[in-house]
Amino acid sequence: MSLAGKTLFVTGASRGIGLAIALKAARDGANVAIAAKTAEPHPKLPGTIYSAAEEIEAAGGKALPLIVDVRDEASVLAAVEATVQRFGGIDICVNNASAIQLTGTLATDMKRYDLMHQINARGTYLTSKACIPHLKAAANPHVLMLSPPLDMSPRWFGTHVAYTMAKFGMSMCVLGMAEEFKGDGIAFNALWPRTGIATAAIKNALAGEEGMRRCRTPEIMADAAYAIFNKAARKFSGNFLIDDTFLYEEGVRDFDQYRVDPSQPLMPDFFVPESSKPPPGAGLEAARA
Repeated sequence: MSLAGKTLFVTGASRGIGLAIALKAARDGANVAIAAKTAEPHPKLPGTIYSAAEEIEAAGGKALPLIVDVRDEASVLAAVEATVQRFGGIDICVNNASAIQLTGTLATDMKRYDLMHQINARGTYLTSKACIPHLKAAANPHVLMLSPPLDMSPRWFGTHVAYTMAKFGMSMCVLGMAEEFKGDGIAFNALWPRTGIATAAIKNALAGEEGMRRCRTPEIMADAAYAIFNKAARKFSGNFLIDDTFLYEEGVRDFDQYRVDPSQPLMPDFFVPESSKPPPGAGLEAARA
């Protein structure tokens, strides 16, 4: 397996899961367009598009840092065009950019509702749409959404319906576009973590430093994404994948390598269906108890 010479367009790639996916590809010698908003250092958020570019270049890839707001059509279209001009095309699109607020209906103001839907659902739709004409010319084109399985259980809607709608909008793009573009051989898949992933969102908005210790590292998502991108696009599309189950099917047996603190029980993520059981050795026994 190798992504040498492939070009990835990754939204939200300045940190976290997006950066981890970019670095995994860069180690093969891939080209990465870093499409993100952070150009200046932020007091609470690590990394910028420029620091990410330095890491990608150091890992062996070629980087193109681009200031992109996925809510802005002109911004996305210009970034896609700049990527094609720089690298000659696009092989892989990763829709990673996302906004979160876990509040109920009365506590969710419409400004935040709009932000989540504009970034998550609309941004994914727009970015995919902009990349598709170029993906049609690629040898093994993939689009990956960092979004959950479409599990219509009320438990995922009752406490934060606005966020759930926005994330499921991303997954609906997978469902629809996989069918729409199967004749073009473009793969559309969704990848979602079984547990919390140690990112700025966990630290700053959800669970703090203590919660970070109960997470897995972004590398589990990067390894899963890498395996997806190396699948034959015409034969592997329309899938809603949970990271550890998919990696187990790919031969991974050591899941402790991804734990931030092996002494702590893992924190389950949202949106994992009850029917999805952890693979052997995943270390989820304490979390599910």
